Amino acid sequence: MADETEPEPTEEKKKGGKKGLIIGLLGAILLGGGGFYATYAGLILGPAGEHDTHAAESDMPPLPEIAFIELEPMVVSLGGNAHAKYLRFSAQLDVDPASEEAVLMVLPRIIDVLNTYLRAVSEDELGKPAALERLRAQMLRRIQVVTEHGQVKDLLITEFVLG
Repeated sequence: MADETEPEPTEEKKKGGKKGLIIGLLGAILLGGGGFYATYAGLILGPAGEHDTHAAESDMPPLPEIAFIELEPMVVSLGGNAHAKYLRFSAQLDVDPASEEAVLMVLPRIIDVLNTYLRAVSEDELGKPAALERLRAQMLRRIQVVTEHGQVKDLLITEFVLG
């Protein structure tokens, strides 16, 4: 009885395992590809293509008229004790189209207000995580004081680089 051992598996059984794995992988690839095509072609989960785009466009209200005034890039020195020697800043003003010319008339005052404010900000304040949002709000408020009520809607910062 000690001589009795279990017979070794034949090579046919080993091939059957690989064959099943290959068939399983091919089936998964075919099913995945078929599902992708059915979804992409709009056969399931609704129509695709131009129909969705036109439906979404018709449901959206038209955008209001807007106008932007680009401010010249400013370079502001930060002082002798600062690690960064200067701040390069540029922005655009979102203005009411009817008051674009009036805002352009006071543009030198707007630039003066921004320069004065940015020179007063310390480098420590600029390094804080929420600094840009706070600075943006402060600058927008100062711009709105210089211009008439409702002329400038927003200040969009396009460049803010410490160097």
